[in-house]
Amino acid sequence: MRARTKLVDLDWLESNFPCMQACPVHTQAGRYVSLIAEGQYEEAYRYARSPNPLASICGRVCGHPCETACRRGQFDAPISIRALKRFVTERFGPESRNPVDVFINKPKVTHEEKVAVIGSGLAGLAAAHDLALLGYPVTVFEASPVPGGMLHLGIPEYRLPRDVIQAQVREILDLGPELRLNSRLGDFSLADLRAEGFKAILLAIGLHRSRDLILPGRDLDGVITGTDFLLNVNLGYRFSIGRKVVVIGGGNVAIDVARTALRQQQRQTLDTLSTSLLPNELTDAEREVAMKELMDVTRTALRLGAREIHMVCLESREEMPAFEEEIDEALREGIKIHPSLGPRKFVGEAGKVTGLETIHCTSVFDAQHRFSPTFAAGTEHIIDCDTVILAIGQASDTSFLTPEDGVETTRQGGIKIDFDTLMTTAPGIFAAGDIAFGPRLIINAVADGKKAAEQIDRYLQGPAWKPKPRYVQVTVLDHHTMAQDYDEYSRLAVPIIPLDRRTGIAEIETGFTEEEARREASRCLKCWINTIFEGNEADGTECILCGGCVDVCPENCLSLVPLSQLQVSDEVRSRLMADGPIHAGTLHHLDASDLAASEGSIMVKDETICIRCGLCAERCPAHTITMEAFEVFDRDPDEPALAEVVLER
Repeated sequence: MRARTKLVDLDWLESNFPCMQACPVHTQAGRYVSLIAEGQYEEAYRYARSPNPLASICGRVCGHPCETACRRGQFDAPISIRALKRFVTERFGPESRNPVDVFINKPKVTHEEKVAVIGSGLAGLAAAHDLALLGYPVTVFEASPVPGGMLHLGIPEYRLPRDVIQAQVREILDLGPELRLNSRLGDFSLADLRAEGFKAILLAIGLHRSRDLILPGRDLDGVITGTDFLLNVNLGYRFSIGRKVVVIGGGNVAIDVARTALRQQQRQTLDTLSTSLLPNELTDAEREVAMKELMDVTRTALRLGAREIHMVCLESREEMPAFEEEIDEALREGIKIHPSLGPRKFVGEAGKVTGLETIHCTSVFDAQHRFSPTFAAGTEHIIDCDTVILAIGQASDTSFLTPEDGVETTRQGGIKIDFDTLMTTAPGIFAAGDIAFGPRLIINAVADGKKAAEQIDRYLQGPAWKPKPRYVQVTVLDHHTMAQDYDEYSRLAVPIIPLDRRTGIAEIETGFTEEEARREASRCLKCWINTIFEGNEADGTECILCGGCVDVCPENCLSLVPLSQLQVSDEVRSRLMADGPIHAGTLHHLDASDLAASEGSIMVKDETICIRCGLCAERCPAHTITMEAFEVFDRDPDEPALAEVVLER
């Protein structure tokens, strides 16, 4: 291998790396996956952890948008990226026996400006982590007695073990941030924080209230909300639950609640409890998170001992946005899903709920795909039950705000921000995570926290602030080959424990063995490697139009096209002309303005179907074709073999 210094188009390079592009924190997933395939687990962990301070948590509960974007999915099925992340974090993450510190030196406080982070959830922890690395003294305020926000209070332990959360939080606090528990904003004010000397404040308080459903019978004993239910379960409070539970909603959180309830009832047959139940328009993203809540609620209810669990949701089975694997697991555990049903009223007797009256939902959305459910009269039906749990999404609580704070809210009840800077309408006060953007995936909250740290640094530094530079290293790979049979392996299912062992807080997923992880990782197409056509006359490597590369390509992604048959749009021609220096090695003697009028042929490649096999480069007798890998850095450009990216859009 050898490094090459040249002008590059970073936009084009990164467009070929879809898993990284899809990840909100731009984790180079393909690189750590490929390193796992090679058995280089520690190096793989460094790639997984460096951009993501919550990597160990994401290895278990991330919504993995990287897998949705994975190009392997266009051929058969995407790589199990999330499970592979867990594989390496269990070996070298803070929860492991051999934790690796990805930072050579511990950060030191180099700035005097104090920063307050309100909330120790994903966004707050990510922001505190990056602010500490930037040299700021950071204090994290958490309202509950435990850190982690909804990681601890909203996600069941059988999905996310508490020792993993504790280890991840401890790793971040070891970088310098101070944590103050039982410190609720409202018991103190934003003005108090300013008086204490904090020059910037980040509101990362999440959404801790359940959306309610105001229907007849809502005040009956036994009708509770999903967020309250999960919060009490996850804080360890013991309470009884009915033997026949109906969960309203269609998401993952609700399934978890119901499954937990089933396990709890099993314990209650041995230990009689006298405690009572519990005290006192959606966007696509909100629907997705609400469905996640529904699955969690339902599966948690199972674990708390409910004998019979019913899920009622407006969506048809095909429309349910909950993860397919979550739905399959719910069905396997015996949960009864009733799609296309809407709740009409709660039925009760002597102040206690005895059933839920439902009505058939004929459609959830109107012609413009706006949430506008319609129902069929005369289809009312009562589902008998003794507990109803509402899992239809989460809402914000901004009661801590006062007019003097100058922080405006949105019509949806969140905090109004500048989406570029994340600053609220009050100077120096920022907001990130669900309180600013509404319910989204876990990894989005991590990205919000990292962006908030950058923007807080920019605000505090003023004109002296400079963005991180971006440099790209291009490495020419000699005789590049892929793993044997990589194109034939099928996706491996993540191992799970048998149904009869799923009790209490036992974690469902067991993770890949080393052999399974290396086999699954070997399926990666290594999208950061590109086929480059850059021969030149001086080296005798100009294309001789033999067509050998076209013949050998197993995916038919290469074509030799006469220039006379080439149609070039004005937009493409203008871009080629604007980026002339970058494309000089590709166009050779041609000028972009005369491209379609010139004689000769051009090699056209469909990047979307290339599997990076390298056969074209091996076949080329003139060595016009090379396989080249790229990687982006933000470190000092004085290091050898690093060339600055001169074109960015």
